[in-house]
Amino acid sequence: MPVFRLNARLAFPPPEMADESGLLAVGGDLRPERLLLAYSLGIFPWYSEGLPILWYSPDPRLVLEAGELAVSRSLKKTMRRGRYRVTLDTAFDRVIRACADAPRPGQHGTWITEDMVRAYRRLHELGYAHSAEAWEGDELVGGLYGVSLGAGFFGESMFARTGDASKVAFVTLVEQLCRWGIQLIDCQVHTEHLARFGAVEWPRERFLRRLAGALEQPTRSGRWQLDAPAS
Repeated sequence: MPVFRLNARLAFPPPEMADESGLLAVGGDLRPERLLLAYSLGIFPWYSEGLPILWYSPDPRLVLEAGELAVSRSLKKTMRRGRYRVTLDTAFDRVIRACADAPRPGQHGTWITEDMVRAYRRLHELGYAHSAEAWEGDELVGGLYGVSLGAGFFGESMFARTGDASKVAFVTLVEQLCRWGIQLIDCQVHTEHLARFGAVEWPRERFLRRLAGALEQPTRSGRWQLDAPAS
């Protein structure tokens, strides 16, 4: 399969034309309009400092349906103890920078470049990118961020500075998404960490079909907040 070179025109080739690694296109920019178009087509940027922007649409795709979330007994116990307080959209910039700085086994440097930080901060300002934060007292100890369109959420990255912090933030967010009717959670590529939560690999065709249906629903834009506990 050829890898397409993007220009200033706001367009992508069909995601089905990606190569075996999922690489579809190179170049373009990270303006909000292009990022939102990419996500709506099942495409996301993933590249390292010093490289041109690379756009991917992998096959298979790792997906979690919010209603199928699996939570281990030990993690449920941690959540019941209330060690961590979870919030949404209160520290987006700190979360994305912590994700960029988090060490990754087998990786040198980060794919969350300064250009990516600026681009997703802008999406956050526009109400499309969101963060979940785990706090221990007043200290930010874990979290994650991603993009929401329609009834879909596209997870990007997470970090943890203490045990289970990012897991608690993730579970809390997924449970909230489920209550809002946001069922389709894109986890991009397979990791054992996300598979343990119930994420499974789908053929790209199935993912794109479900994504099209999710995008028929309105986007819950603006700042997110957790629902108040039932009295």
